Amino acid sequence: MPALCRDCLHTFETGARCPSCGRPRVLEHPELFDLSIAHMDCDAFYAAVEKRDNPELRDKPVIIGGGKRGVVSTACYIARIKGVRSAMPMFQALKLCPEAVIVRGRMGAYVEASREIRAMMDDLTPIVEPLSLDEAFLDLTGTTRLHGKPPAVMLAGLVKRMEDELGLTGSIGLSHNKFLAKVASDLDKPKGFSIIGKAETVEFLYDKPVRLIWGVGHQAQAALEKAGVRTFSDLHRWEKPDLVARFGSMGERLWHLARGEDHRRVQNNAPVKSISNETTFGEDTADAEILDGHIWRLAENVSDRAKAKDKAGRVVTLKLKRANHRILTRQTSLTEPTQIADRIYRTARLLFDQVGDEGPYRLIGVGISHLEPADAADTGGDLLDPQARLRAGAERASDEIRERFGSDAIIKGRALR
Repeated sequence: MPALCRDCLHTFETGARCPSCGRPRVLEHPELFDLSIAHMDCDAFYAAVEKRDNPELRDKPVIIGGGKRGVVSTACYIARIKGVRSAMPMFQALKLCPEAVIVRGRMGAYVEASREIRAMMDDLTPIVEPLSLDEAFLDLTGTTRLHGKPPAVMLAGLVKRMEDELGLTGSIGLSHNKFLAKVASDLDKPKGFSIIGKAETVEFLYDKPVRLIWGVGHQAQAALEKAGVRTFSDLHRWEKPDLVARFGSMGERLWHLARGEDHRRVQNNAPVKSISNETTFGEDTADAEILDGHIWRLAENVSDRAKAKDKAGRVVTLKLKRANHRILTRQTSLTEPTQIADRIYRTARLLFDQVGDEGPYRLIGVGISHLEPADAADTGGDLLDPQARLRAGAERASDEIRERFGSDAIIKGRALR
């Protein structure tokens, strides 16, 4: 049976422990490498951001919300064990967990963390459908050839990267459609990775309560129970016309979902406004040579994604996060849009030089925005840099070589720093 180690991302045949690293966080499933529709849900997202930014809260029950007359926005898992739930009145939550630390939400911090996670998702696939700041559907169909690894491995790498670089965790649901992917992501939280394959779909759902269906609230559930429908097996006893007659359009949807059928596509209708890439260091650094190497690699990643999307950016942005989590951003506008890594790098490097000695830094990022179609990009040259056009030509030739012989066929010396 196909197996995957969630710690080192090694793939192998069935086993209780990874033969590479010896750890037991092994994921096994007959369809492990065949499924491509996923749902990623961050674990207690707001509370996790607060605990990350304030280590004193790490082992304490944390509730995000207002005063005693307010309601719970979210709660960490320690508080959830005591019975605290989202939308619960605060006075009730404090009765259940009087030792809880109440934290007023910081939406700016949550939005920033969400953007960082979204950038990681965009590295895997252009088809990402966000549902909120902390959850999204991903369609990784056809990405195996692009990345050289199946969707399950990339998804395990996504949550590993989230934890390593952002200090945040998430749970993955992987299946063959959106409905089942969403169900799967809730099966084993936090830090879960659950799979529902095609072959097991009907059997898996058969005895499950219909409240698993996203959007079936208390009123809908009461109406279903009144009709004798509590589980998916109950739905199987109804003919489709009878369900439609009783519940309208919802009845047809219920008939299909009872059989694990969901033909909705993962949709990403929002236009891409920027392309960026960033990395978080294991240890804070102010070493200019090390940072320069990272600026090049980030610029190259941004360039690769821009070329893949056939986009070019007129604004280059540099992002730096200091040890105290203070974020510094610098940006500049170009005379024409670019997708060339060399130009993105040189512009970002100039922005870095303007920042001065404000390190050490824990994160660095490079991006382009004000995107335009790439057909008019990098055509005019740079009067202040006569060699720019020659370097751009050399880069495009290098791209062709990499596409033919692999990404490691040509490596810039600065990338090794």
